[in-house]
Amino acid sequence: MTTVKHCIDKKNNTIFSVGSKDSTEDALKLMRDNRVRSILVIDGGQLVGIVSQGDCAIKVLLPHRDPKSTLIAEIMTANPLTVSLSNSLDECMAIMVHKHIRHLPIVEQKKVVGVISIGDLVKNIIESQDSQIKFLETYIKGHGG
Repeated sequence: MTTVKHCIDKKNNTIFSVGSKDSTEDALKLMRDNRVRSILVIDGGQLVGIVSQGDCAIKVLLPHRDPKSTLIAEIMTANPLTVSLSNSLDECMAIMVHKHIRHLPIVEQKKVVGVISIGDLVKNIIESQDSQIKFLETYIKGHGG
């Protein structure tokens, strides 16, 4: 069973965040500049929400609200679902599929330690399948190939 810890140990685990009183424009710039599709909302060291590009587009841009004056608190998903380092990737995938979300904050002892995305899970699945294929190819070649 592959865990969240195993997955995030293999990636640059920079945490991108804004505060709930920051503007939507600030969040969009942070996402653009770092090529991420969602960021965490952290106030006083505590996770209070998550906001995605989709949230910004659907809740701000489409209704023609001003991104400079619309606060993140108005559009974020408050109290997001979280996982811990010990959760399995299968558990993460099940949560994402059932809740129709693409990112899960990782929290240990009330402290954010990272984010796992659907892309991270897919990458892990592909790497795992690649390893299994190589093993099978070696086995076949070594036994009468």
